[in-house]
Amino acid sequence: MNQKRNVIIITDGDDYARKVVELIAKEMGGRCISESHGNPSVLSGERIVSLIMKAPNDPVFVMFDDSGYLGEGSGERALKYVAKHEGVNVLGVIAVASKTRQAEWTRVSVCVDRDGQLTPFGVDKFGIPEMEMGRINGDTVYSIDELNIPIVVGIGDIGKMARKDHVKIGAPITKKAVQIILERSGFNA
Repeated sequence: MNQKRNVIIITDGDDYARKVVELIAKEMGGRCISESHGNPSVLSGERIVSLIMKAPNDPVFVMFDDSGYLGEGSGERALKYVAKHEGVNVLGVIAVASKTRQAEWTRVSVCVDRDGQLTPFGVDKFGIPEMEMGRINGDTVYSIDELNIPIVVGIGDIGKMARKDHVKIGAPITKKAVQIILERSGFNA
């Protein structure tokens, strides 16, 4: 492998997330691995890497979802495999909040609330800031802290957040999270 592929990881894989990620990947000139969507994720890390390597453009957007399974589920096993692969350069992770009753959480660099404002506080699945600084609760975030990810942006439930991230209005919250990753990673430099 001559050159590493630049990847943005998204910890959500339902149909709402797929539609949003496909839209944003197209707008950003990248490629979405649509086959990676699922609730829960069904593709292995090996299969996802093979799809990443075939993608014509960077950044490559990949979705992972554990569907509420506590501990390391199929989505997180695949996420860890992809993030550690020698042919992959993870630009950042969009960590999506969910109702896990604080059973699973990860540190975040910053969050984007449902009004598009940056906040050092975590956000819930509705995109409303919570009381804790620098962390987010979610169902596919269990192992992010174990990985060497340069930036983790927390947001509420992709494509939802009281319709403030709906695909019909361009998914502005998810788009902002992607823009933060691209800017801070130096990808657009």
